[in-house]
Amino acid sequence: MAIYTKSYLDNLYAQRSGSINESIRTKTFSASPRNETFDIFLSHSYLDRQTVGGLYLELTNKGYKVYVDWITDPQLDRNHVTKATAELIRSRMKSSKTLLLAISENAALSKWMPWELGYVDGNTSKCAIIPVSVNNIHSYTFNRTEYLLLYPFVKRDSGQSIYVAEDNYTYVPFSTWLRENSSPYSHINPIL
Repeated sequence: MAIYTKSYLDNLYAQRSGSINESIRTKTFSASPRNETFDIFLSHSYLDRQTVGGLYLELTNKGYKVYVDWITDPQLDRNHVTKATAELIRSRMKSSKTLLLAISENAALSKWMPWELGYVDGNTSKCAIIPVSVNNIHSYTFNRTEYLLLYPFVKRDSGQSIYVAEDNYTYVPFSTWLRENSSPYSHINPIL
């Protein structure tokens, strides 16, 4: 089973970024409704925008409705954050079934990611990590550290299905985890 790589997601974004840009242009003129619901709130570092754009495309192509602030709410100004900005982000987290924390190249620099994770974990406990490797490493070598050990992580198999896993033998299909609130469970064989 593999984790997502930066090169895979960057290439996906390069090939299909036009659909994201069109979505942003459309939403700039008509704001998304505040009561809109999402399957996934994708917490990320804006410094990894291209990689996150690829991840957004990957997840939406699998049929999930994904919230990414600069795509769904392009009117937000990162240089002028207000209480209203935080309230909008809170309402988007509340209207999302889960939070995926994109651990990518610049994630440690984000001031918002720990706040978002803490907020969702404190309210729903429905959080997972989605690691993005700079190198093409296998999921067997992915190690969580410190408080990230508290959360399962997202992996994909060779058939491109995605799973939520505690380790290589404890996992559940992502759709089941999302829909049924099912926890990862032990299997005899790892997913390949």
